[in-house]
Amino acid sequence: MDAVFAYVVSGSGKSPTVVTPVDTVTHTAGSPIVLVRGGQSIAVTPNGRTVYVPVLNSVTPIHTATNTAGPPIPVGKKDYAVVVTPNGRTVYVGNGGSNSVTPIRVSTNSPLADIPVGKGPYRVVITPDGRTVYTVNITDNSVTPIRVSSNTPGAAIPVGGSPNSAAITPDGKTLYVGNLNDATVTPIHVRTNTPGPPIPVGHQPSAIVVTPNARLVYVSNTDDDTVTPIHTASDTALPAIPVGHQPFDMAVTPNGRTLYVLNSADNTVTPIRVATNTAGAPIPVPPQAFTLAVTPNGKALYVTAGPNLLVPIRTSTNLPGTPIVVGMSPSAIAFAMVG
Repeated sequence: MDAVFAYVVSGSGKSPTVVTPVDTVTHTAGSPIVLVRGGQSIAVTPNGRTVYVPVLNSVTPIHTATNTAGPPIPVGKKDYAVVVTPNGRTVYVGNGGSNSVTPIRVSTNSPLADIPVGKGPYRVVITPDGRTVYTVNITDNSVTPIRVSSNTPGAAIPVGGSPNSAAITPDGKTLYVGNLNDATVTPIHVRTNTPGPPIPVGHQPSAIVVTPNARLVYVSNTDDDTVTPIHTASDTALPAIPVGHQPFDMAVTPNGRTLYVLNSADNTVTPIRVATNTAGAPIPVPPQAFTLAVTPNGKALYVTAGPNLLVPIRTSTNLPGTPIVVGMSPSAIAFAMVG
C-alpha cells in the first residue's frame, strides 16, 4: 500500500540544505538527506517518484523509493521557484538572479535551454492543463507567460507594484497576482493573458490561495492582520477577516471547508470556516513558524517552526500533536505518495 510522506526542506545561509522525509501516518521522521546550501523550496512529480529541490545554482533530484539524491542539475542564478507539469514530464525553475526559467526534462534529468523572462522571477505557477507556465517578476512589475509546448515566452503582462504571490483557479480560467506595494490583486484572464482591473485588498498582500471549487480567493494581508476573500465570479473583495498578527502563509483543505492562516508574529494558526468566512479559535504553535501545508487526504495540517520543528495538527479537532524534529530553519513542505 502506498504511503504519503511529507518532504521538509530546511537550511539557511551557509548551512547545508537538509530534506527530511516524514511519514504522515506515524508522524515519524526518516533519515535526513543532506544537500548543498541554498534550498528553500520543493516540488514533486505527480507520480511521487521524484522530489526536486533548488539549491545553489542547481536543482537536486531525490528518488523517493530510496530517498537518495541524484546528481545536481545546473540551472541559473538564485534559483528559487520550482513547478512540475501535470503530466510529470518537465520541471520549470525560476532563476531570480538570471531573469530566466530553466526547463528540466524529467525522463533524463537534463536541463534544456534557458527561457528569458522578466526581472526577478521568484514565483512560478502553472495552469492545471499544463499548457502555460507563468513567472511573477517582482523587479519589473510584470508576469511572463511561457507556452509549454514550445518553451517560448509571450509578451509581458503588466501588474501592480512588487508582485510576489500568485495562484490559478482550479478551472484554469484566472491567474491572481498579489502586489505587495499596491495593496492590490491583479486578475489575469488566462485565455487572453490580459489583466483585469486591480482588486483592492489589505496592506502587504503576502500569500494567495484559491478554494477547490474556484469560487473564492483568499489573500493574507501581513500589515493589516487580516485575510481578504475575493469572489471570483465578480472579482470583488468581500469584508476582511481579522486573524492573528502578521498573517503570512495559508493552506486550504482539499474539501474546501477550512482555510488555515499562519500568523508569523504571534505563534498561532487561525482556522477560517469557508462557508461563513468566520475565524475560529487560534491554534498555538512554537515560535518562528514559517510555512504550512495540508495532507492530500485533508486529515492533517503540518506547520514548520523554529528552530527545527514540524508540528502536526489534526484537522478534525484543530489540536496540535507532538512536534517532529527536522532540519534547522525549515522553510518548505511537499507531499509524495511513495509505494
